[in-house]
Amino acid sequence: MNTADLQPSKLGTKEHWDEVYEQEVENFEELGDEGEIWFGEESVDKMVEWILENVPPSKRALILEVGSGNGTLLFGLLEAGYQASTLHGIDYSPGAVKLSKRIAETKGGSEISFSECDFLQDDPAFPESATPEGTTDVWDLLLDKGTYDAIALGEKDEEGRSPAAKYPARVSRLLKPGGLFLITSCNFTESELKTSFATEATGLRYQ
Repeated sequence: MNTADLQPSKLGTKEHWDEVYEQEVENFEELGDEGEIWFGEESVDKMVEWILENVPPSKRALILEVGSGNGTLLFGLLEAGYQASTLHGIDYSPGAVKLSKRIAETKGGSEISFSECDFLQDDPAFPESATPEGTTDVWDLLLDKGTYDAIALGEKDEEGRSPAAKYPARVSRLLKPGGLFLITSCNFTESELKTSFATEATGLRYQ
């Protein structure tokens, strides 16, 4: 299956996620409910375990989660010993950013950076330590837990292409030479992800 094979769904719309996170902000403020853990705690634990083995906290790597939602994965890294100032999350829903910042305050993670950004259109704000100016490939590790899946459910263009077709090139643009990209998906197999991301055009390699 490729991204063009999937039928559009509300899960691929910004309106849906704005509505979801508006409700989750309200639930957090009233009940302390941090919201749904997409793909469950087990997937978060597995990703954190892989990151610990491949990009340990001692490296002080710059880590960016694309579509960070309520921040669960980044908070898992904080708990695992990663310095808050090295952790960054972006989401195109302002409600998600608001929620993750509120939760961060309760976890000693106020230095984690959460910002609003449409990954397919805009470059995320870079940390001050990311130099020289004018470069975009500053990130040591990019993370995705279901964001590529959701983007693949967006409306196709006039030529039948999914918005997710732009995604691999965006990943390549932001990674440092030798940087790593870790993705968890429920819509695509390992082989399908390799076909989409590990191409001559992106310069990404599967490991």
